[in-house]
Amino acid sequence: MHLTTNQITGIIDIGSNTVRLSVYQLTDNGAYRVVDQGRWPARLSQRMTSDGTLPMETIDELAEVLRHFCRICQKHGAEHIRAVATAAIRQAVNREAIIKKLYDLTGLSVEILSGEDEARIGSRAMLNSLNLADCFVVDIGGGSTEITLIQNRSVVSAASFPIGCVNISSKYGIGEGPAPQSMLSEIQSEVWRLLGKERWISSHPGLPLIGLGGTVRALAKLRQRETNYPFPHLHGYEMIRPDLGLALDNLAMITVEQRRKLPGLSKDRGDVIVPGLAILLGVMGHIHTSRLVVCGAGLRDGLFYETCLPLHRSDSENSVLEESIRNLSALYPVAPEEHLQQVRRLALTLYDRLSADTKLPASSRRLLETAARLFRIGATIDFNDCADHTFYMLLHTNWNGLSHRETILTAAIASYRGSNPLRRKLAAYRSMLEEGDFEAIAKLGSLLQLAAALDRSEAQAITTLELSVKGSKLRLIADARHPLPVEQMEVENIAKEMKKNWGITPELSVRIK
Repeated sequence: MHLTTNQITGIIDIGSNTVRLSVYQLTDNGAYRVVDQGRWPARLSQRMTSDGTLPMETIDELAEVLRHFCRICQKHGAEHIRAVATAAIRQAVNREAIIKKLYDLTGLSVEILSGEDEARIGSRAMLNSLNLADCFVVDIGGGSTEITLIQNRSVVSAASFPIGCVNISSKYGIGEGPAPQSMLSEIQSEVWRLLGKERWISSHPGLPLIGLGGTVRALAKLRQRETNYPFPHLHGYEMIRPDLGLALDNLAMITVEQRRKLPGLSKDRGDVIVPGLAILLGVMGHIHTSRLVVCGAGLRDGLFYETCLPLHRSDSENSVLEESIRNLSALYPVAPEEHLQQVRRLALTLYDRLSADTKLPASSRRLLETAARLFRIGATIDFNDCADHTFYMLLHTNWNGLSHRETILTAAIASYRGSNPLRRKLAAYRSMLEEGDFEAIAKLGSLLQLAAALDRSEAQAITTLELSVKGSKLRLIADARHPLPVEQMEVENIAKEMKKNWGITPELSVRIK
């Protein structure tokens, strides 16, 4: 189906544990974002009878949830709603009757995804939001677990296994009390047995594991809360296998009711987090990895790309960051693109000339370039205090391609206004920073200030810029289309900051061409 731009699209994922809705906006300039979400803990796998039938009263309840989600989509003016069903309905012996009844009651033509479809679509969401080239992807749902091998940012192999946090809980009779270690070991043994049927899963030891789905997100929220993790995002959060083992042991020792009272863990995860983590640890053991990276994007995001942006591909690691910057700039077009590109060029010219004799990290050029393209985004909120708004937005908006620490550094560079404001901004994130980060931010931030000063009139008047360092002077000789009195004043205004961070004072001379 061909869909036009500037549209609202609803995506409904009828999962085995949870039914989820995301409403996406795609604007006519190619920007996209989520404008609403909904979830319902349906527990379809739990309600399946011994003969594999989903009772019709369960389907009636599901239909009411879907009607509610449809009303949300209609309120936003959705032109299209795509609804898909995964393991629980896929495995139900009465699935054809279910699909017909849902259509009769809601008007939705629900697609049943195969396990391979789930793996492919989830992997597409991951590839569009993380810049890893080689990895495994695991998506633990309520009724199935999908595993995908990614090499050179392409899907090489994928498989689906009929084991999820809900149906495994029912199978092993995990109740309201603590879960015995013997039971958790049995679950992990079953995971190993199932995964052993696909030899490729254990043939690439050491690759990181990317985790999708509610189990992984629930664990990450819990860990972040327990460790007072200061960064506000789950996406890109990393955990190691010993931490997962400790979390499973601690959660297994307490009752479901006690788990539901844990800060950071949603109440409807209390009874399925333990079997979900047992599956996750079994997967990590079988693929021989110790590193888990949380992917906040999932099936709904992959469906959005497939439905609304079918030609969009992230074929390289750099393309994830590039697409995120493009999307942010399209969502918040607060400065002329020509100005941003000029500041970017000038900032990189300054960096390439001045950084050779410094000990700046290898990633500095990439972070400076990113900051130069986004440093005006805070004006979306208000031009006054633009720097503070920029810092906040770059930490709280949805964009990808950098680690959590790199995102903090970029936000600080883009919003740099001096060392004292910088210390206040970074105070909450000290535990995530490394030695030398503060000095690097100050150097790169003042360099960006200088680049912005050189195009303060936003006229892109400078055609070429020659740099030379003579003692404590940074001589800037600009070929320009017209005089630059405003730029010269701005360069003088930040001279003290450059002297403080770089040990040189900039002086601008202009040659009219």
